[in-house]
Amino acid sequence: MAASLQAAATLMQPTKVGARSSVQLRSSQSLNKTFRVEQGGARLTCSLQADLKDFARKCTDAAKFAGFALATSALVVSGANAEGVPKRLTYDEIQSKTYLEVKGTGTANQCPTIDGGVDKFAFKPGKYYMKKLCLEPTSFTVKAEGVSKNAPPEFQDTKLMTRLTYTLDEIEGPLEVSPDGTIKFEEKDGIDYAAVTVQLPGGERVPFLFTIKQLVATGKPEKFGGEFLVPSYRGSSFLDPKGRGGSTGYDSAVALPAGGRGDEEELIKENIKNTDSSSGKITLGVTKSKPESGEVIGVFESVQPSDTDLGSKAPKDVKIQGIWYAQLE
Repeated sequence: MAASLQAAATLMQPTKVGARSSVQLRSSQSLNKTFRVEQGGARLTCSLQADLKDFARKCTDAAKFAGFALATSALVVSGANAEGVPKRLTYDEIQSKTYLEVKGTGTANQCPTIDGGVDKFAFKPGKYYMKKLCLEPTSFTVKAEGVSKNAPPEFQDTKLMTRLTYTLDEIEGPLEVSPDGTIKFEEKDGIDYAAVTVQLPGGERVPFLFTIKQLVATGKPEKFGGEFLVPSYRGSSFLDPKGRGGSTGYDSAVALPAGGRGDEEELIKENIKNTDSSSGKITLGVTKSKPESGEVIGVFESVQPSDTDLGSKAPKDVKIQGIWYAQLE
């Protein structure tokens, strides 16, 4: 290493430049050994277009930039390894891990996968009970007005503002497979809702309650689905900054004006809180199954309304796409 630095310093020594603006650098024996240059080809000719000091400065700047690029590459690689997406595990592999082995890895927010199996729904007709149903979103898009003028509303990509707590899990319910191959699933219980917030490209944040409450899904295994209940994002006992709520708090933010006038029309939605539920629709499809273990995995696409701020705002359509896992017994 010391020999390399000494040889590089020898090349950077100031040299008188002739009128023809050319210099010939003859390599010494030590330089040949350092850089492994043949004696016959040791003559180097450099055509200089500027002063030698400018040339040295450019070489120094290039060396600094190369060092910065190498350091940045090392940081990016280390960050990707530290915060990358963890490997998807099977149900048995997840169960074999301890709390400390799962903590902080992102595995708790992932649905299990299947090792082996067949690429179809391979269960015989009959009545089953689906348990351990897990739905893991992989993308969130919100239907909003386009950036360009007079552009029709379309589903736009969003930035997830919620931490890794948006997966639904431990959902269960009866599932029936008919002789003609159609299936019917009814959701009964489980962690079937999760509060999620996403941000549109323009900066607007859209909160919604990701859920499949009271889902009744029917159809072929390749494509079955149905409607589900979407509860209000906030309950009736929630108080806004002015102390107004659905079942408690003030009825109005201001006193009634003289002359019997009540709420102004534009303030009715703010004063009268609405906690009514809405509905969404989901479509699921089986991609692989393993009858010997009773496991099934697939993909889903759900469209549901966003939060209305207790009725004061118009809801936006939220499209959620992802993967799911379940066990049949």
